[in-house]
Amino acid sequence: MKKILILALVLSSTSLFAQWKPVGDKLKTKWAETLNPNNVLPEYPRPIMERSDWTNLNGLWEYAILPVGKQEPQQFDGQILVPFTVESSLSGVQKELGKEKELWYKRTFTVPSNWKGKNILLHFGAVDWKTEVFINDIKIGSHTGGYTPFSFDITPYLTSGNQKLVVKVWDPTDDGDQARGKQIKNPHGIWYTPVSGIWQTVWMEPVAQKHIAAIKTIPNIDNNQLSIDICTEGTTTGDIVEVTVKDGAKTVATSKFAAGQSTDINIPDLKLWSPESPFLYDLEVTLYNNGKAADKVKSYAAMRKISSKRDTNGIYRFQLNNKDYFQFGPLDQGWWPDGLYTAPTDEALAYDIQKTKDFGFNMIRKHVKVEPARWYTHCDRLGILVWQDMPNGGPSPQWQSQKYFDGVEVQRSIESENIYRKEWREIMDYLISYPSIVAWVPFNEAWGQFKTPEIVAWTKNHDPSRLVNPASGGNHYHVGDMIDLHNYPGPDMYLFDAKRANVLGEYGGIGLPLENHLWQTDKNWGYVQFKNSKEVTDEYIKYAEALKGFIKRGFTAAVYTQTTDVEGEVNGLMTYDRKVIKLEEPRLRQINLEICNSLK
Repeated sequence: MKKILILALVLSSTSLFAQWKPVGDKLKTKWAETLNPNNVLPEYPRPIMERSDWTNLNGLWEYAILPVGKQEPQQFDGQILVPFTVESSLSGVQKELGKEKELWYKRTFTVPSNWKGKNILLHFGAVDWKTEVFINDIKIGSHTGGYTPFSFDITPYLTSGNQKLVVKVWDPTDDGDQARGKQIKNPHGIWYTPVSGIWQTVWMEPVAQKHIAAIKTIPNIDNNQLSIDICTEGTTTGDIVEVTVKDGAKTVATSKFAAGQSTDINIPDLKLWSPESPFLYDLEVTLYNNGKAADKVKSYAAMRKISSKRDTNGIYRFQLNNKDYFQFGPLDQGWWPDGLYTAPTDEALAYDIQKTKDFGFNMIRKHVKVEPARWYTHCDRLGILVWQDMPNGGPSPQWQSQKYFDGVEVQRSIESENIYRKEWREIMDYLISYPSIVAWVPFNEAWGQFKTPEIVAWTKNHDPSRLVNPASGGNHYHVGDMIDLHNYPGPDMYLFDAKRANVLGEYGGIGLPLENHLWQTDKNWGYVQFKNSKEVTDEYIKYAEALKGFIKRGFTAAVYTQTTDVEGEVNGLMTYDRKVIKLEEPRLRQINLEICNSLK
């Protein structure tokens, strides 16, 4: 049973909490209507490596916005609900930041008495973009990057009683070269509201001085093996790691190995993972010191294989578990009208995935955003394939989408390149053990695209177990595992690569604006627009029937734009507030299942 310890907040009286409310008159989801600032996203934030003892630091903090370079303020501007970004309605603030200002957070906490003698780790799920952390007026660390988790051992800086935690954030949005996805300081069209500051759960957990730091699992179904690499902290010669693989209550395999080593565990009588049967093995990982358990975590893994192979006609087809498998799903941007980057609740976070399954899809392209760890666990458990984009940033070259690129690639500065490489590597390391992820997408439509052959090779070398989509929508090079075409509104195959898989990475965008479910009253758009659900569904099916013909000619995956409306875009299968499914769901599901089963 998970034990969640309640920590003391400064000024945490009932009257203070009652002051919080969503800001602004924009759309709200149903989940926002019942959001309790006393209990924000209370679920364990990292279920792929779970400990029983932890503390959630979400809730109301103090905040201030100051010009860049100022000292910690003596007086703060008010309260902000963490982990919702300062620009969001659910933060209770809804103010812009920009490159000329810094965002300050402050709160206090106490360390539970039964954590005495333990090392205390302070975790941040994600903060956009540059973060500095202070404990009891001592700067203990910093981090750059808006999409990956980071943590600090704060034990040496703790005192008795209340502990003071201060966080300072700077985020230049589109005035910098960092990864930012769809954020822009002047949102319009396909570009959305900036998100700055803490946007995922902040939490603490106690660990032994010798403890498990990370778990990496890579399946090999051809050899009936699961490769396991356990990263540890503080271990020395003689420390032992034990991994137990379980199917429910039944132990199917165990392995012991020296800390710092990796192992391949044989899995008898394989149960394979797929969207149709998303079976997960439970893992128990224990670190022993002098024969005694120093640390223990729960995890999970899946046995599945993603690959491509020529069919009898010489066309490369994606395969799942060594069988031809057409991958089909929506472009999923992961934005929320009330929380922007952050779903109001865990139920909301899982909702889009479940509806994607209900609609008959088997895949999601996570578009220029990285989600919290729980999102990927929901994908693993529900059974959905994921293409993971690198959020774009930096300068962009000319875009040649309908032929192989024959121009000169943009030259990024050394600093700009390093920003990209650091965060892309951290994203892959963060997500490498989630079986739902089957493809990495380092570039999209030339946004920030540079040194493409080198980056693709580097990506593939970092994780040989997955497909690499070199540049979704171009610029196109003869590298990677596929060529990815974009065409709106209907499907088209204007290029064909006989040496790689051919995919339609974006198409569709059928618009339907629905009154009372719009982010803005005017300037709403889709690539084409219709007046009612039947018309939109008819057009969707027309495109789907055309897609079937292109599948016979060579497409092995397709991505429809998009899961939901987003701000001014009204081309979602659902409205931005998730309150209306805009297509006729039974007809949508039927045609989608036909497409998903087209290669079986």
